[in-house]
Amino acid sequence: MAEIQIFIRKVVWKNDFLFPGAIWLVSRLLIWTAMMLVAPHLSASSNGIAPQFGWEVFDGWDSIHYHAIATSGYEFANDGKQHNLAFFPLFPLVIRVFMSLGLPFEVAGTLINNLAFFAALYCIYFWVEEHYGPKEARWTTSVVAWCPLSMFGTVIYTEGLYLLLSTAALRAFDKQQYRWTILWGAMATATRPTGLALIPAFLLAAWKQRRPFIAYVAGFATAIGVLLFSLYCAIQFGDAFGFIHAQRGWRPSFGFDWQGWLDMLLQITIGTSYQHLGMKNSLQPLLFGLVVSYGYCLWRFRKHLSSLVVYGFYSLILFSLILADDWFIYNLLNAVMVLGGSYMLWQLRTQLTPVTVVYGLCGISLLLASGGTISLGRLAYGIVSLSVAFGVFLSRHPRQGYLSLGVFAMLLARLALKFAQELWVG
Repeated sequence: MAEIQIFIRKVVWKNDFLFPGAIWLVSRLLIWTAMMLVAPHLSASSNGIAPQFGWEVFDGWDSIHYHAIATSGYEFANDGKQHNLAFFPLFPLVIRVFMSLGLPFEVAGTLINNLAFFAALYCIYFWVEEHYGPKEARWTTSVVAWCPLSMFGTVIYTEGLYLLLSTAALRAFDKQQYRWTILWGAMATATRPTGLALIPAFLLAAWKQRRPFIAYVAGFATAIGVLLFSLYCAIQFGDAFGFIHAQRGWRPSFGFDWQGWLDMLLQITIGTSYQHLGMKNSLQPLLFGLVVSYGYCLWRFRKHLSSLVVYGFYSLILFSLILADDWFIYNLLNAVMVLGGSYMLWQLRTQLTPVTVVYGLCGISLLLASGGTISLGRLAYGIVSLSVAFGVFLSRHPRQGYLSLGVFAMLLARLALKFAQELWVG
């Protein structure tokens, strides 16, 4: 009996060790194939380019700012224009270290983000497994890896690094390892603005769980990363809050952007904006209605799904992706990540650890108060609590889970192609 138990433990450990790596490799292969093999053979669109095979396909949009910071440093003037001081320092700093070893920027940035995303999947897997079980861990890891916005865990963006650091901080807090909480949390707050949501999350979770005094110290100490950045801003530019003032060039005002949200919802449903009411594409409302209706029927009759129904749904999604414009997909992902993720987190609030729930709610609140809707979906994807909630939910509804992952894969391939063509995807 003892030998059988040892054998079972070895098998379980092997599966635990292999699953995150396997899911990372398969999902990344899809992205690499789309960007490096398929995209170069597509004709350039009116607003994009025809990419060439090479590391350069991973360098676009925000990557140019990380390049400038890593090679030339920060620049800033409090004039309301766009300055790269709005980007937090840890990611370009690590890139600079790799570049000092002789690696070109494109290679260094791509390797860092991909390796960090690889490690993040393992961290997420073991964190979720410790609190909910292996089935929930597998589904959560799958959601993180196959989510269309996981494409940003492959290109030269901060998604992989931030997911790793924030998840490591949350896991350390749940395990009451407060020194590690401080280390990972401080690095997370030096990586991107949403890291600031960790501070109230740790403090409120410590209060709710009646943690010892050291837990509050760890919560406050998480701010070390952003405080060091503030000190740099004070010394270099004479403005300790320069990184906040620099945000005005990207988001002109702070607070809930109700008009931006109204525009987003109108563009999803009828394909127009608040300022230009009127139907531009008569097919879009029809496709939107069909997808929503079909999706509702799939959920309503989820216990009686046949292969024909499932394939019919995939065909409809694929048809919609062919006809839908890029802004429809972009706005849909924004709305689903923020609204859908918040709903899922709230529904499962009693089943998740307190710090998971509070961090998710604080992160979403920070995004909603940021004064814009640009890149909301991508930033919400970096809040790992939303993926945990969705993964735990799908672990209890595996049929809908497999259906969702199939849709994710199609959207992931599309976003990878668009990014390689230098078209805006978030």
